[in-house]
Amino acid sequence: MIPAHDIREVLGHNGDLAPLVDQISEDDNLFDKGLSSFGSVQLMLALEQRFDIEFPDHLLNRRSFSTIRNIRSTLESLLEPSAA
Repeated sequence: MIPAHDIREVLGHNGDLAPLVDQISEDDNLFDKGLSSFGSVQLMLALEQRFDIEFPDHLLNRRSFSTIRNIRSTLESLLEPSAA
């Protein structure tokens, strides 16, 4: 499981959410907290770099980046080896 603090660290470098990162719960909607469309693209790129992954097109949607919990779930689905 990816620790929430790893995701918070990435969020802490995002201009939209940096001032609030310690006040955001795992289920708070990041867009309601100020994450912009441009900020979500920056977040996606930062997560790709941090976790050495690439988000497939079907995961490039608002829901994937809407909460810390959703980000964790999305990342874990990309990092887990495919079940045989």
